[in-house]
Amino acid sequence: MEPMVLPEVEAYAEAHSLAESEICRRLREETNRTMEVPQMVVGPLEGAFLKVMAMTVGAKRILEIGTFTGYSALCFAESISEEGEVVTCDIDSESTDLAKKYWAESPHGSKIHLRLAPALETLADVTGLFDLIFIDADKANYVKYFQQALELIAPTGVILIDNVLWSGEVLKMPPSDSNTEAIQELNRLVLAEPRVSAVLLTIRDGVFLITPRVSNA
Repeated sequence: MEPMVLPEVEAYAEAHSLAESEICRRLREETNRTMEVPQMVVGPLEGAFLKVMAMTVGAKRILEIGTFTGYSALCFAESISEEGEVVTCDIDSESTDLAKKYWAESPHGSKIHLRLAPALETLADVTGLFDLIFIDADKANYVKYFQQALELIAPTGVILIDNVLWSGEVLKMPPSDSNTEAIQELNRLVLAEPRVSAVLLTIRDGVFLITPRVSNA
């Protein structure tokens, strides 16, 4: 993921946003030291955005598709009440082992429930509605994840989808690869979906903020 803004501008935005917790900082730093693709971690600025969004909707149940090393799940857990829960799903045992190490250290870690299985299986299995759904996983299934999220989001909830600018690759036609094509298709579908209102934010690598549309009838 290439930065979409100047590094000094992002640093200024981080400095003027909700502060990263000490345990999140250590998790991010170990991710950067030990993971082959550390850029997959959302980082302090987007982490602050996720926390503020969870607080804004008063989230009690959060569903995350794509755990990686657990940074965003921990951000969510820090932002909800003791009775809240974060259900997060992934298929990579190595990265989620690092996640579990830091969750165990955190007083908020008990709110996080990991489903180590293909996300579409988890989505078919979960029950009840979620106040916030965060999609940040394999791009090939983004459309399917979005369609499932529409069935699982609470009427007052919010769906957040990461990497929807894909380092600017979404501007290229024809698309440069299958991941780019999948994200372009998702972006078209979100725009055309009559059940939601959405704004594509230029935070980091692009975040779609999507809310169920309230009927005026």
